[in-house]
Amino acid sequence: MDVSRETDRDVIAPTTELAVELDTPIARAARAAMSVRGHGDDSWPRPSECRIISVANQKGGVGKTTTTVNIAASLAMHGSRVMVVDLDPQGNASTALGMERGVSSRSIYHCLVEDEEIRNLTQSVPDIPNLWCVPATIDLAGAEIELVSLVAREARLKRAFEAYDTSELDYIFIDCPPSLGLLTVNAMVACKEVLIPIQCEYYALEGLGQLLRNVELVKSHLNPELDISTILLTMYDGRTRLASQVADEVRSHFGDLVLKTLVPRSVRVSEAPSYGQSVMTYDPGSTGAVSYMEAAREMAYRANAGAGN
Repeated sequence: MDVSRETDRDVIAPTTELAVELDTPIARAARAAMSVRGHGDDSWPRPSECRIISVANQKGGVGKTTTTVNIAASLAMHGSRVMVVDLDPQGNASTALGMERGVSSRSIYHCLVEDEEIRNLTQSVPDIPNLWCVPATIDLAGAEIELVSLVAREARLKRAFEAYDTSELDYIFIDCPPSLGLLTVNAMVACKEVLIPIQCEYYALEGLGQLLRNVELVKSHLNPELDISTILLTMYDGRTRLASQVADEVRSHFGDLVLKTLVPRSVRVSEAPSYGQSVMTYDPGSTGAVSYMEAAREMAYRANAGAGN
């Protein structure tokens, strides 16, 4: 019996040591976690020109801001130069990235309404080199009304980007409010790509038709270069059949636009903003961090292959 156990140990030990090199789900997760922590492939391909991407969904609570912040942080941690523009009056992206948001703080509001240059509003994100944020403050809540009377009200953000040397950046992510008002229209006029997070829940596709129609309206009347380039499935719960059904439904409708990576529900992802961090720095080994990192990697390699151009 002792000999048998000894033989088992001899067989099992090498197999365990080799497991990290194998292409198994556990091995992939281990490599991904190491990569998030700064090991493995340190840099990903960068696009030939700056990709300006609006992250939009008129339905709230789908992981829109979380997606914006963590995709941006992942890309910055792997060699890209990234800016996040917080266009949501709630300012959740600004909070998650540790921005100052006092009463006297300058924000994207001053760019849209008072023609302040974006360069003067940009802040470095703590602990993540190559990542910057143009924050939102509560002033932005009134911007929808103030924009109505301004000349070229739909193109205020686009004009600001044109005055900024975007060749200094690889990505600009615009976190849109959960509505289809003038702020979201400004974002869509200013970008070429729309990223839509869709949660794997019963009402996932509710309101999506209206969002798609609005994208088409902006494309036909204001920005012919606009396209939906990426769809990310969020809040996936593998224990439920419903989540799989929703994922299958979305993939059948949108095909290759949908990233292969599924972002699971994660307590760590929810906790991170309360500490003024993305999950990438708060808990880089968590399932949420690993999933967002994999999603960002997909986007980076798609860009290198010509996606979104």
